[in-house]
Amino acid sequence: MSEGDTRRIQDEIEELFADLWQVPRFVGLRRGFRPNVDAFRSSDGELLTVVVEVPGVDPATLNLAVSERTLVISGERPRPTGEGRVYEQVEIEYGSFSRQIRLPADVDSDGASARYDLGVITVSLPVAEQVPAAGRISIAVGAA
Repeated sequence: MSEGDTRRIQDEIEELFADLWQVPRFVGLRRGFRPNVDAFRSSDGELLTVVVEVPGVDPATLNLAVSERTLVISGERPRPTGEGRVYEQVEIEYGSFSRQIRLPADVDSDGASARYDLGVITVSLPVAEQVPAAGRISIAVGAA
C-alpha cells in the first residue's frame, strides 16, 4: 500500500469518526457544531475549491488559514438569546467550530481567496507549481 493510499484511508477514518458526532444522540455531548464541507479540483487541476456551509455565522467572525496542505476554517454561530424563550425542540447546533481540511496538493496561498454568500463560504486555492515555504497564511473573506 502506498503512502498516498494510507493517508487517504486515515483521512476517511478520521472523517467517519467525526461524522459519528453528527448522530443526534451524541449532540448533547458536543460543544459547537461541525459545518459540512465539499472540496473539488478544477478539470485542469490548477485550482482547488472548498465549499463550507455556515448558515447563521457572521462572516466577520470567520477565520481562514492555510498551512502545509491544510485549510483551517473556524468561527462561531451564537445561540440567539431572549427572555421568555422556552424551547420545545432543540436541533440547531450553535457554538464555536473549527474544521481542518486536508488538501491533496500544495497551494499558492498568495493567490487564495474566499467569498461568503448566503451562508456558504467558497475558498479558491490555486495549486502551487513548486512547494511553498512553510508557514501559516490567513485568508480574508469577502462578500459575493
